[in-house]
Amino acid sequence: MNDQAREKLIRHYSRLYRKALKKKGSGDVEIKAGQYEKRLREMLASSEFRRHNVYPTMNVPLIMAMCLELRDFGLSDAEIMAFTDVVFAGRRKLFDALIRIIDLLPGSFQIARKRNIRDHAKRVKDHSITYDTFIVSEDSVSYRISKCMYEEMFEAYGIRALCKIFCNTDTRSYEGLRRHVHFIRYSDLADGPYCHDEMRRKEQTK
Repeated sequence: MNDQAREKLIRHYSRLYRKALKKKGSGDVEIKAGQYEKRLREMLASSEFRRHNVYPTMNVPLIMAMCLELRDFGLSDAEIMAFTDVVFAGRRKLFDALIRIIDLLPGSFQIARKRNIRDHAKRVKDHSITYDTFIVSEDSVSYRISKCMYEEMFEAYGIRALCKIFCNTDTRSYEGLRRHVHFIRYSDLADGPYCHDEMRRKEQTK
């Protein structure tokens, strides 16, 4: 990432953070936003972050710096995750609308199935996730993950449990496909030894 792109990224992320602080009614917004921008800038420049941030399918600096800032404020993990919901409220509104549209389609299971297959291929290629198993049939997809670089990065910064912010993205996606998809998350790496998910064509569960 060149200097211009980095500065653009920092400004964009800082605006999102400042906007969320205002929505939450936080005091000293400009001071806190400035502290966040400083942490984000230092993180992007640090050798430790660059050592972890080498996977094309991962985009974590906004969340990482935010989690560390909010942890320093004394917020609990649940409060930090609730704050991230505010940060991404606009994006998630559009995302949820798209999921509702997909859910209306008779081929919504096939769309979700193909998305899983594509994501698996990308993760295997860049080595960001290690799959112990990845089993696909016409009516189901299941996988078990023993190593995830999201979890390892959050662990390195002492906030492992907060990688659940990324884990919850899949849950939000697939649980929104209520008509044709049945999604089960048995466990995840945020607070357990492995991630184990299963997605089935809903007709198979009747």
